[in-house]
Amino acid sequence: MPVPYVKACINGARTPDEHPALPVTPEQLAAAALQAHRAGAQAVHLHPKATDGTDSLAPDVVAAAVAAVREAVPGLPLGVTTGFWALPDAAARRRAVEGWTVLPDFASVNWHEPGAAELADVLHGRGIGVEIGLFHAEAAAAWADSAMVEHAMRVLIELQGHEDVAVADDLLARVRATGTPAPVLLHGLDESCWPLLRHAGECGVQTRIGLEDTLLQPDGTAAPDNGALVAAAVELLSR
Repeated sequence: MPVPYVKACINGARTPDEHPALPVTPEQLAAAALQAHRAGAQAVHLHPKATDGTDSLAPDVVAAAVAAVREAVPGLPLGVTTGFWALPDAAARRRAVEGWTVLPDFASVNWHEPGAAELADVLHGRGIGVEIGLFHAEAAAAWADSAMVEHAMRVLIELQGHEDVAVADDLLARVRATGTPAPVLLHGLDESCWPLLRHAGECGVQTRIGLEDTLLQPDGTAAPDNGALVAAAVELLSR
């Protein structure tokens, strides 16, 4: 059986008070990325953090995070967030990304957020792979009418905790109907995380796991760290 594609999402917009192993500093991010890779992750997605633990798109913060992970795990594909919550002004967010000096391999753009298409163009123009984040059918329809159908590196179907397999299948069908050449990655959050990870495996699409998406192991016990979550996901998907 081929090794399942699992991306590690090692921190997300969570803060350390939610989990003691949540990585924040560049050094912590590097250690978590290495741990996740050793457990079987084929790529890592992270949220660069300011000193107060909140998400940041500032060029110096992004540079420090990306450089640290690259040094710790050379060659591991590395992506970052561009979440609007980190800089809730479309023009300012675009300028921040234009100012990045150490570039990640890819970045996620949530298509329902203000200025998403323009931001995707900036990333694509800088040679950064664009992951399209689709949270709902309206975002999928808007993306389907854009040039990023052809240029997306990956399409993320990103569901909330209350959403289920039926919602996932509807979005999968919408994405496939566009004819995009990009691979699809399906994941959930908290209570939907493990059921949708299993469904991703059944559907033959990519998936992800990490402290961004859940703080619990498949059996409902507390996860010690990102490495344990990745190992559990790889084992589950390899059955």
